[in-house]
Amino acid sequence: MSANTNTTLDTDLPKYALNEEQEKKEILRKYRALLRLLHPKLKRGDKEIVRTAFEMAAEAHKTMRRKSGEPYIFHPLAVATICVEEIGLGVRSTICSLMHDTVEDTDITLEDVEREFGTEIARIVDGLTKISSVIDTNISQQAENFKKILLTLTDDPRVILIKLADRLHNMRTLDYMKREKQLKIASETVWVYAPLAHRMGLYNIKTELEDLAMKYMEPEAYKEIARKLSETKRERTRYINEFIKPLKEKLNKTGIAFEIFGRPKSIHSIWNKIKKKNVSFEEVYDLFAIRIIIDSQPEKEKEECWKVYSFITDEYNPSPERLRDWLSNPKSNGYEALHTTVMGPQGKWVEVQIRSKRMNEIAEKGLAAHYKYKEGSNNEDRFDKWFSQIRDAISNQDTDGIDFLQDFKVSFLAEEIYVYTPKGEVKMLPTGSTALDFAFSIHTAVGSKCIGAKVNHKLVPISHKLRSGDQIEIITSNKQKPNEDWLGFVVTAKARSKIKDSLKEEKRKIAEDGKYILQKKLEGMGAGFNQHNIDELVSYYKVLSQLDLFYDIAVKTNDLKDLKSFHVLGDKLEMPRIVKIPEIKTETDNKHSKKDSELIIFGESSDKIKYTLAKCCNPIPGDSVFGFVSTGKGLSIHRTNCPNAAQMMANYGHRIVKTKWAKNKEISFLTGLKIIGLDDVGVVNKISNVISGEMKINISALTIESMEGLFEGTIKIFVHDKEELDNLVNQLKKLNGIQSVKRFDTDEIA
Repeated sequence: MSANTNTTLDTDLPKYALNEEQEKKEILRKYRALLRLLHPKLKRGDKEIVRTAFEMAAEAHKTMRRKSGEPYIFHPLAVATICVEEIGLGVRSTICSLMHDTVEDTDITLEDVEREFGTEIARIVDGLTKISSVIDTNISQQAENFKKILLTLTDDPRVILIKLADRLHNMRTLDYMKREKQLKIASETVWVYAPLAHRMGLYNIKTELEDLAMKYMEPEAYKEIARKLSETKRERTRYINEFIKPLKEKLNKTGIAFEIFGRPKSIHSIWNKIKKKNVSFEEVYDLFAIRIIIDSQPEKEKEECWKVYSFITDEYNPSPERLRDWLSNPKSNGYEALHTTVMGPQGKWVEVQIRSKRMNEIAEKGLAAHYKYKEGSNNEDRFDKWFSQIRDAISNQDTDGIDFLQDFKVSFLAEEIYVYTPKGEVKMLPTGSTALDFAFSIHTAVGSKCIGAKVNHKLVPISHKLRSGDQIEIITSNKQKPNEDWLGFVVTAKARSKIKDSLKEEKRKIAEDGKYILQKKLEGMGAGFNQHNIDELVSYYKVLSQLDLFYDIAVKTNDLKDLKSFHVLGDKLEMPRIVKIPEIKTETDNKHSKKDSELIIFGESSDKIKYTLAKCCNPIPGDSVFGFVSTGKGLSIHRTNCPNAAQMMANYGHRIVKTKWAKNKEISFLTGLKIIGLDDVGVVNKISNVISGEMKINISALTIESMEGLFEGTIKIFVHDKEELDNLVNQLKKLNGIQSVKRFDTDEIA
């Protein structure tokens, strides 16, 4: 598929077409629909203040249009509607949603908002207003904006809930954006916003965000799964009815009020299973889940959920390792339910989720539903703990935006495990946490002096990964202090920031010697030890800060030999003239290359631009690709479904270059296939016949390993483009006994 095959430009879609009168009617219709949704939450005077916000926003945005051509006010109205209808927020959040873009995009100031609606609403709107510029070009604007949102989140969670509603509406209307903008927004969404929705307990929104992101990032796979889900709908419905029938009969006899239904899994989660388990769509067994929702009194919920579980397992055999008990230990976002996987009719595994009506509302509306059920519940405390941990992480202002975003994702958006202290207290940590993460979660001093741990009474190293249910005792020594290696295996933000603080302190002490050495050298040359000269050297040696420069000098990584080539004017250093380095040639196989440019780089001059093909995803002509300008390496070309694409586009959108393949059949590109099938005499011969004999494709390497009647083969080949590769895959799949043929997704072929 070429990079621009699925591009949806403004010109590709029917433009919005309403006259001025119809537009006014449509705006009013949307506003009245919002008021109807809000009606149960309106108190005296609320209607008037919501109307004021609507009128202010409509007036401020009146000359603005969205990419689709529709009035801009449609967007704030849609965000407010999502907040009320899908997240369960109230009047103040509606006002903030209506006003959320006014300070950034119109003449309305934050002072105007505060004067009209008060400090609380002004603070939330400020939290939602993007940072307009970041002075340091190395810092990602996206990461800095996200950090700003989180600073407000810890004071008022509504900021992030409105931001999620804003992102959801933008994703629903992404068709009108240019392709590169679609990829950037979809990447940010899947990288940060979908996991954040999950963490806030908004499962429906999380699922929709992931599906919409996949629609733009992996359009072919998305369409294929959607088509197959549609084709198998009737068959699935028949199976669900067959599965549910005996359960309904059993539950009807108990007198428990219940609803039972089947719902399909999301396209994104099915795609993840296909990739993770290396299976076809037809082999994914849990395409749907059965949900049982009981109408139960709070004090009887747990007991009745377990009772329903016993009826299910009486009828169908459960898989013991697939039981998830979130009744006894709810997730930190408040999610409570029982999940089990049972063997249904026709030998198919089926996931069953059991929850009460209250639990279901919390599962769908997350944090907002907690306020409704907060009496006699400790769920809100879980959120408060989470917020205070984020507050601690943000208070470390030294953290670079990108590092912060990465730490935040790993520490606060991951699934969790439950572990115990020696006294039996429960601690929640992100999946992948080690004994050292646990030590830092107890106290910074305990983490810094940790030399080992006892997990379930057995001695383990500090890098030991913990599992749910482990009981941990930390062993410390006053002689221990943090070292650089620790950053390689801790995952929590607290542990990382405290280790970095300690290392920085150590580095500062060592750097003092380097500072003294540099001062003497400069004075010996007749140059001053001043900020201008230090900045010149930081730039020349390409280090991140003056601390790094002093440190490198102290540890003799930098011997300052190059200082001889500097000129001294007055007391200032003048950089030596830089000799131009020859351009890097395209990474293609020289034997097969006859031309050295195969890409069109948009927004550049028509000269041929040298580039490298990224080793992490090995793009070939026909793949949907983008260019990434990396520091020191120039332009590298990645596939849009590269394992690293989401992170690059989300964090470094300003370095992305729009790219597509030009037609050129004279260059061959190295790529790889993995083949699995039944071990048979002559299998290598059959495979190589198709590749070399029938399709005249050059093989770089071919390895076949047999084991217990199966073989697994890896083939490295030179192809001209994706069309040729797809054709080869189809031909190989037709061979007898071949089970699967997959292209490598990683740097295995390098």
